[in-house]
Amino acid sequence: MSLIAEFDTHDVRFPTSLLLDGSDAMNPDPDYSAAYVRIGTDAGDSGHAFVFTIGRGNDVEVAAIKALAPYVLGQSAEELLADLGGVWRRLQHDSQLRWLGPEKGVMHMAIGAVVNALWDLRAKRAGKPLWRLLAELSPEELVDLVDFRYLSDALTRDDALELLRRAEPGRAERIARLEAEGYPAYTTTPGWLGYTDEKLARLSREAVAEGFPQIKLKVGASLDDDRRRLAIAREAVGPGIRIAVDANQRWDVDEAIEWMRALAPFDIAWIEEPTNPDDVLGHAAIARAISPIPVATGEHGANRVMFKQFLQAGALQVLQIDYTRVSGVNENLANLLLAAKFGVPVCPHAGGVGLCEAVQHLAMFDFVALSGTFDDRMIEFVDHLHEHFVTPVDVHDGRYWPPAAPGAGTEMHAASIAEYEFPADV
Repeated sequence: MSLIAEFDTHDVRFPTSLLLDGSDAMNPDPDYSAAYVRIGTDAGDSGHAFVFTIGRGNDVEVAAIKALAPYVLGQSAEELLADLGGVWRRLQHDSQLRWLGPEKGVMHMAIGAVVNALWDLRAKRAGKPLWRLLAELSPEELVDLVDFRYLSDALTRDDALELLRRAEPGRAERIARLEAEGYPAYTTTPGWLGYTDEKLARLSREAVAEGFPQIKLKVGASLDDDRRRLAIAREAVGPGIRIAVDANQRWDVDEAIEWMRALAPFDIAWIEEPTNPDDVLGHAAIARAISPIPVATGEHGANRVMFKQFLQAGALQVLQIDYTRVSGVNENLANLLLAAKFGVPVCPHAGGVGLCEAVQHLAMFDFVALSGTFDDRMIEFVDHLHEHFVTPVDVHDGRYWPPAAPGAGTEMHAASIAEYEFPADV
């Protein structure tokens, strides 16, 4: 029997604004950051996780994570790891902390960091990558991880069991296929709004040469600039490569419709986050007006209830989970189950700090144990900051290749944490 003996947090910030990496119409100068937590046992092992932010406010997120330490310090590691559904509920149902959301925002993401750190520890102890650990759980074990409160009008426990049991017979074959073929990827690397036209064209050509079937461009600051940049990208990649665009919540509803009608001649794969991420009816109106261009959203989806409503309203055609926006692996399992119930493809949000390393596990689990298909599914890839992780993502030939290392891929090098901790020592 081992006890949780350590609960360490760090405010880690990378100065990505210096080169405008990550820049878009709503976020012109992001400094990619991680509110980082390490949960260690007296046996010497540990689990690691983080919440992704873009600079100022990372300290607020760290403080929220620290507020959860009493829930795990001194507890039996074995008991916590054996009941991560119960852990999620205990953290989520602290009535005083819940008041800060409820079930959304800084506190909600902090809960996700603690839950995800425990999943990292559980996977390491099992000697398996997280995707495989999840994919080998029984349907009953998986549904026990999910809170169906507020979902039962759209997804019940029995619905979830049926979806998982239907996919169970082909798991072994899909694991073999995943290991042989990898998981489809697309890249946003060429598309940051602060890049020059020359850099956009060069990176677009490089993306095609590297095997990516789709690139994504940031849009929304200037319609004339967007038309010019899309023309450059389309010429660079040719007609056979998909180009998605991302407005990062910049527009009002009518503006989004007008803007996308103007960009439609460039054969747009999807429009991402066209308006406020909580505006279910606004997204639904946009989706109806610009069809057949799909609407994609979800990286700022606050919780499983928001995803439920978007799906019920036909407000998205591509669902984009994020590893650190909701409260951990458990709630993202609910989001994946909702997507499967409504027959909507999932294309996870990645990039940032460590999001590629982390969210690939959920997409791969989804393929193996739930959706069973790669059709219309891709994981976002951005080639930033991977060198700071103990098990960096392996992306080549336009595919994510399944990690074999135990854990969730969320452990950063101690040297990177020390070098980029904020405020830096002078």
